Amino acid sequence: MELTTISTEAAPKAIGPYSQAVRAGNLLFTSGQIPLNLEGQVVAGGIQEQTHQVFVNLKAVLAAAGVGFEQVIKATVFIKDMNQFAEINEIYASYMGEHKPARSTVEVARLPKDVGIEIELIADLQR
Repeated sequence: MELTTISTEAAPKAIGPYSQAVRAGNLLFTSGQIPLNLEGQVVAGGIQEQTHQVFVNLKAVLAAAGVGFEQVIKATVFIKDMNQFAEINEIYASYMGEHKPARSTVEVARLPKDVGIEIELIADLQR
């Protein structure tokens, strides 16, 4: 199976030795996106601003592969505080709309750069 690296200047550069996304056959696997702006800085504000920025980044990575949120089949959401789940879920729903991919949400002790949220996606490029 051929693997293709996906990269875009419309999302923050990777902060480590990994790709923004990889295409494997008909599937696209995004790396976890955290709330960094294009300059690589954590966005100002709380969990709402951070969650919106994560979705802006994910949208750019998906677009670089020629797909959108409607092709997402699985999302994994890592959050620092499960008490913020309702706020995060509301923003998540605003980006996914009526589309409801499979999802896992996990509370973690710490995320890169001490952000409050990280999301990774799997998309079906043939959908």
